Amino acid sequence: MCDTIVALANSTKDGCVLFGKNSDREPNEVQILEYYPHMFHDEDYVKCTYIEIPQVKETYAILLSRPIWMWGGEMGVNEYSVAIGNEAVFTKEPYLEKGLTGMDLIRLALERSRTASQALNIIIDLIEKYGQGGQCGYTKKMYYHNSFIIADSREAWVLETAGKYWVVEKVKDVRSISNCLTIGNKWDKAHPDLINHAIERGWCRDEDDFNFAKCYSSWFYTYFSKGRDRWIQSKKMLEENRGKIDLSLFKSILRSHFNIDFNPAYGSMRDICMHAGGYTRPSQTVGSYIGQLYERTSIHWFTATSAPCLSIYKPVFFEKPYIPEKSEKNFDGRSLWWLHEKIHRKIITNYTKYYSDYSRELLKIDKDIERNTREIREKYLNGNIDEKNLYDFSRQVFAKTFKFIEKWDKKIEYRWKTYNIFYRVYWSKVNRDVKISSHL
Repeated sequence: MCDTIVALANSTKDGCVLFGKNSDREPNEVQILEYYPHMFHDEDYVKCTYIEIPQVKETYAILLSRPIWMWGGEMGVNEYSVAIGNEAVFTKEPYLEKGLTGMDLIRLALERSRTASQALNIIIDLIEKYGQGGQCGYTKKMYYHNSFIIADSREAWVLETAGKYWVVEKVKDVRSISNCLTIGNKWDKAHPDLINHAIERGWCRDEDDFNFAKCYSSWFYTYFSKGRDRWIQSKKMLEENRGKIDLSLFKSILRSHFNIDFNPAYGSMRDICMHAGGYTRPSQTVGSYIGQLYERTSIHWFTATSAPCLSIYKPVFFEKPYIPEKSEKNFDGRSLWWLHEKIHRKIITNYTKYYSDYSRELLKIDKDIERNTREIREKYLNGNIDEKNLYDFSRQVFAKTFKFIEKWDKKIEYRWKTYNIFYRVYWSKVNRDVKISSHL
């Protein structure tokens, strides 16, 4: 389960386009941050997660937040500040055993596009040629179709799909998507057989009766994913702040929980910052990204860790990107994702005791990093520093995050203080599965 948000320049405080996504997957499903440079290719085909398709001669540099076992990414951005995030959506159309996953489509479009509009058309073309499909769960079977927000520094599009059928809406100011179809009877472009197919299947009577979300949605999985609740929540927060939306607001949206007195032991699938809690709440936000998309020198903020409410957003610049060491599938005791996961799994044993002090210090560090990042970007734009300084600054921020994690690892005791026995049993198994238990 995931949530993606965007605000165009006419709705943000400083006139940049803001793009953000939380990637919700299984709690042990490591998500790694990677950089792929601008490349030229001689090979005829590229192997995606499940199928091969023809390779193009040139691919553009990308930053990708990738589930460790997949070829594609949950979210990413390229050197031209095209940013894309996808959502699992559940429809009445059949799911293919093999095809391009939503994550494959993100990576392919980022590697091959210079604008959001071009990326949109690439995804549509790939879906129509090769189909979308394949098993997308890490340890559990999960099939779905996809919706996307595709943005650059000038515009953004929403693309929602059901099998080979698709519909497109151009974003006017602010927009969000979640694990539900959101486009009804108004759109900018659509598959030529979209309405006729729905009529033939008996999902509507005629063109006047047609509503894409109502006709194509599979109600069962859509309902239990609670995507509509999260969509309404993020949509409301964006619309109420038009004209004054900034990076801090985007962070607060992606860190938000449905209940004010939140405790992960009693969390909900309605939480935008999602915490796994058992078989009815199997998803967790394992990575988060916010892009400040400018015409020049965009800033790309990655947690590169799970649980945004417990994470520091770190800046990365395309001019010379700093990338942390990759994590392993099991607990490795050194990488950022797993070291943060160690304190995360300690905090949730006694959330009410630790969260207040932890978050207070985290938010102070977060604000300092925001201010310093604005300053260093201005220095770069004014020609006072070079790309190496941007790289060194990012590296220092990641190093600061490591120190923050190490400090709190020493302060937090792994000791359960919750009456939710099912929650404790669930997490004990999750921890054993990746051999982290003995390190807590």
